[in-house]
Amino acid sequence: MLEARELTKSFGDVRALQSLNVRIGAGEALCLLGANGAGKTTTINLFLAFVEPTSGSALVNGHDVQLDPIGSKRHLAYIPEQVALYPSLTGLENLEFLAELSGHRDHRTDDLLGFLERAGLDAPAALRRVAGYSKGMRQKVAIAAALARRASAFLLDEPLSGLDPAAANEFTEVLADLRRDGAAILLATHDIFRAMELGTTIGIMKSGELVERLDPGSVTGAELEKIYLESMRGGAAGAGGGPA
Repeated sequence: MLEARELTKSFGDVRALQSLNVRIGAGEALCLLGANGAGKTTTINLFLAFVEPTSGSALVNGHDVQLDPIGSKRHLAYIPEQVALYPSLTGLENLEFLAELSGHRDHRTDDLLGFLERAGLDAPAALRRVAGYSKGMRQKVAIAAALARRASAFLLDEPLSGLDPAAANEFTEVLADLRRDGAAILLATHDIFRAMELGTTIGIMKSGELVERLDPGSVTGAELEKIYLESMRGGAAGAGGGPA
């Protein structure tokens, strides 16, 4: 579970995030839409304890990320726009290293290959050097690492950027499977239609505020796009209001 309680962050005179209140339970996905600088990445960085909140709190499975950063990170997986792996190692070797780094040294090779397969990377690809991987393949290794760590909450910052439509669709399907298995997911994206496919709630952010909350089942993609554009122009469309 991911929860923000009156979460606020200022950088000098700039208010990057204003009184964010969201709760993402097991099996739920909140997809945040918004222009660059809207507060999406700041929200994720606060959950990761990369920055300290000005006020309010961020919690992961009940652990305050500032008061208990190690406890919160045990449950957490982070997948950025660009996943950094060791190019001279294979996907399997990278996963083995990442699993050991997080304290999980008990996984057998078959276990690790199973995590990679569940993430969408088959054995032949897992045994190739990462230097030849596409962006989508690198992200699959990151998801496999989260599975190996038994993470239950996922933070993703623009993971669909730069993926071709087929890779974006496959990646979204993997995330949807994780959500159905009980993961709590917070995704920052510019991709409205993938957000519709994955999200149980869609949030629109502007100038550090969550200005809309929508049930993706209650709007079409075209309607969501219209609401988003109107929100960016400053005229809220009035379709939100439910809890995330």
